[in-house]
Amino acid sequence: MSTTLWIIIGGAVATYLTRIGGHLVISRFERVHPRVEAGLNAVPAAVLTTLVAPAVLSAGPSELAALAVAAAVSLRGSLMAMFLAGAAVLIVLRHFIG
Repeated sequence: MSTTLWIIIGGAVATYLTRIGGHLVISRFERVHPRVEAGLNAVPAAVLTTLVAPAVLSAGPSELAALAVAAAVSLRGSLMAMFLAGAAVLIVLRHFIG
């Protein structure tokens, strides 16, 4: 098998073990402390921030426009609408602006 396939398999196994490990640890407790629950609820926002922040800091006009459109759509639309609108604006602007 190729090296790429082994990397994909290794990444999949690592992801699975991380997810199942967290579930096994939390399932041992009868009641989760409210602070722990609040911390776990904040994880998706923290992960999204780590993905978006570097793009914002090194963004050009196309990326900034796409982020602005995605932010505007997120105020009224669904999560899928936000992603689709941002991606569409980015694709169009990168095609015309570069």
